[in-house]
Amino acid sequence: MISFTNSTRIKLMLFVCTFLIFVYCTYGQKLKQPNILLIMLDDVSPEQFSCYGVDGWGYTPNVDKLASNGVMFKTCYASAMCAPSRVEIMTGEYGVSTGVLQNGIWIGDSRDNVYKNHQAFGKLLKNAGYATAIAGKWHAGTTMPYEESVGFDEYCLWEGLKEIKALPESPKFTGQLEDEKTTSRYWHPGIIKNHKLLDTKPTDYGPDIFADFIMDFMDRKTKEGKPFLAYWPSVAPHGTRIGAPSTPHRGEVGDLGPAKNSEDGRERFIALNEYMDFLMGKVMKKIKDLEIVENTIVIFTSDNGTAVTAKTRGVERGSHVVNIISGAGIKQRGATDELTDFSDIAPTLLEFAGAKLPEGKKFDGKSLVPFLTGKTDSHREWIHGYISTSQLIRTKNYMLEVVNPVLGMPKGRFYYTGTNRNQRGYEFVNDNPAHAKERKKFDKILEKLPALTIDHPFWKTKKGKKFFKQYTKPKSIEKHLYNHKDYRFYDEGQKTKVNK
Repeated sequence: MISFTNSTRIKLMLFVCTFLIFVYCTYGQKLKQPNILLIMLDDVSPEQFSCYGVDGWGYTPNVDKLASNGVMFKTCYASAMCAPSRVEIMTGEYGVSTGVLQNGIWIGDSRDNVYKNHQAFGKLLKNAGYATAIAGKWHAGTTMPYEESVGFDEYCLWEGLKEIKALPESPKFTGQLEDEKTTSRYWHPGIIKNHKLLDTKPTDYGPDIFADFIMDFMDRKTKEGKPFLAYWPSVAPHGTRIGAPSTPHRGEVGDLGPAKNSEDGRERFIALNEYMDFLMGKVMKKIKDLEIVENTIVIFTSDNGTAVTAKTRGVERGSHVVNIISGAGIKQRGATDELTDFSDIAPTLLEFAGAKLPEGKKFDGKSLVPFLTGKTDSHREWIHGYISTSQLIRTKNYMLEVVNPVLGMPKGRFYYTGTNRNQRGYEFVNDNPAHAKERKKFDKILEKLPALTIDHPFWKTKKGKKFFKQYTKPKSIEKHLYNHKDYRFYDEGQKTKVNK
């Protein structure tokens, strides 16, 4: 038996204490507050990532790798359009709570004051000690990300001529335009970085600039020893059919001009989505090179379904988005039938960060942390999607879509899905008494999510009248209430007529 003198015991205790303090200072705070990288692509449906199991939509090995190392949600709902989705992910609240229901429907003062009336995750994590940055596309209200109510320390954003003109000394934009008011998001783009207009060149490519900004931010904050939140709401692969630079997967695929026809547009869209996968691979390699893999959580999603075939539609495909979560503390693995929607993101970030929601504030969503970390094998019973005056509700075995009293669909379309996903194998059971009990559960849920009805004051405003006129045109109704002709995988019942 080894014996120690009192002096040796004291020295040994001091050494152990010093070592424990060193371990805590080096690793303890990091484990308590992991770095967070939140990536959101623009206008792209889940089937366009090969890990979701649909052939013909390109090659996305880096997204696939993220899915294999973490959790891939088969069914995640957002809104079917960018602004309401971007507000929902920031606030953890549905459009019925924030008043943001479509790019053209901002109820009350929501366009100007949504982040004064509701909490933004950027501000909450900044208050919890995080360094915060955003790069890409904002389009989530007139309040800018760097303002106090949103909470981002640094930013690098694609902006329009109006925002550029508002900068100090009103600099003149000399880059490429998408139209007479919109700067290019791709080649020779219009980008403002931390209150200064970037001097971009014809060979500069917007997605590259944003990825480089994210990597530089992560590099600097890692060296400073500060936990970071890097939010990367990408400008791509949005429906603007502009060619991407070459990728290892396809070679030369793009140029400075737009696509000439629909077939060319599809190919460029696939190529651009692959290029975003390529950039994501560079960012993931940066995390590896910084040796912070074990202390970083990566969330990968998209804001809504693909333009034309899904975006703005009140069907499931409009709101169905990719959602993959991997990284520090994530014990669940592989594809899951558990349900989630965008209202869950903000509470999840807060729990990972150890941040708290101010007293009197609420989320519509629920933190995913217990499920992701293996404390539970289930998450929630139902999820919600929405766009304009349509609502969707999903459980594991049933789906209710296009509940829309304004467009003559007050009951919507009710389906028994069983274990089927991705709009395949759904059974139309609107008036089937065998499923009436389950339908009543959906009606109870909708009582808490009041739809925008025809008698709402919004329709009497100038913007409301303009929106309603376009919204109730026969072609607009057809597009909103039904799937694109190439994606009619289930019975959609009889066509409806709207009573104005």
